[in-house]
Amino acid sequence: MKTMSGKIPTNAYYSRLLEWGRLISVTGLAQLLVQALGLISGILIIRLLPTKEYALYTLANTMLATVTVLADSGIGAGTLAAGGKVWQDSQKLGQVIITGIHLRRKFALLTLLISTPILIYLLLRHGASWLMALGIAASMIPAFYAALSDTLFEVPLKLHQDITALQKNQVFANCTRFILLLTALLFFPFTFVAMLAGGVTRLWANIKLKKLALKFTDLNQEEDQQVRKDIQQMLKRTIPSTIYYCASSQITIWLISIFGNTESIAQVGALERIAGVLSIVAVMFSTLVIPRFARLPEQSGVLIIRFFQIFLLLLLISTVACSVVYFLPEPVLYILGKKYQHLEMPLLLVTVCGCIVLISGIVNYLSVARGWAISPVLHISVSILTQILLIYFMDLSRLTHVLVLSIISALVGLVLYCGYFLYRSFQLKSAYGAVER
Repeated sequence: MKTMSGKIPTNAYYSRLLEWGRLISVTGLAQLLVQALGLISGILIIRLLPTKEYALYTLANTMLATVTVLADSGIGAGTLAAGGKVWQDSQKLGQVIITGIHLRRKFALLTLLISTPILIYLLLRHGASWLMALGIAASMIPAFYAALSDTLFEVPLKLHQDITALQKNQVFANCTRFILLLTALLFFPFTFVAMLAGGVTRLWANIKLKKLALKFTDLNQEEDQQVRKDIQQMLKRTIPSTIYYCASSQITIWLISIFGNTESIAQVGALERIAGVLSIVAVMFSTLVIPRFARLPEQSGVLIIRFFQIFLLLLLISTVACSVVYFLPEPVLYILGKKYQHLEMPLLLVTVCGCIVLISGIVNYLSVARGWAISPVLHISVSILTQILLIYFMDLSRLTHVLVLSIISALVGLVLYCGYFLYRSFQLKSAYGAVER
């Protein structure tokens, strides 16, 4: 009996290890393919678009990312947190998803009305004609519309860890985008064509994603008022931070578009394509780690241990990425083409910044997945004060100075997010201890 009882934990340990190995290999291989296709598509855009057109594409793509985050404003994280409580009940999970979609659509129109004039102004400032600027702004709409629901349809698949179906859909979307880009840009090397290719494929993939979500959730539900209140309560704390994040996460592009020139915008956009390979890590963590973290019990010790395990793993990955770029910059820059061969130092700075932003984003998402949102007053005031001081003392007409400013800003955010998570975890420990007594 002792022998048998001793084998049970060991077998359970190995079963768990094998399960994690399977999930990581499936997700990793699929994401390698997705990121390879994304990188090749990005390099295709860099090489086929003239420098001026690529600068306009960088501005449009940056604005698309910004309005997508603004339209979400924490709704996706709130939906994941609410869904983690009812993930085994398809009807209740359906109510959560539908509530999240309705809230997102209300934010969407407002963000478009605010962001479109800003984008058109920036495009005109960097040499686009009125017709071209309007065409580029219109070409964002398909991708933006798909973004209103696609990440919410992923929630049931992530909570139930149906990773294979999710990855197949992402591979399908990226393969289709690559084929469309290759076909279109060879004959029509324009920014709006590249934007439309991404948007159309994202719409198509979104339809397939909704069908996959129906396997675990009943979407024929009405909004749930309690879920709506819970998400809105979180939004009150996340919206100010989200607005700030939209400005700060793309601060490099915004500052260069104001203080720099069109060529510098194209250079940063090209370098960020390389650093964008780090998104494979972000996708793997958001798919495998964060949903499981959202399901953990309210036990301070467990949460803190898991937090430090995740943080150290991210630190190791970031160290490897920065080391590769530092010791082997020439092969990396060769991918971008002759126009970008002299950018060794900017490449390293962009990679360092990307790693810090990656860690900071995942740490923040770990808090939000538990229903915790850092005080926007604290976060924004400290970050803006730091940036004002940096802008005052630095010459932002130089590309390297703008990149250093981005690194310092990202570090401040990382320290705040880590401190807040630990603060809430120890609060939970104190509350738990008080209940026990």
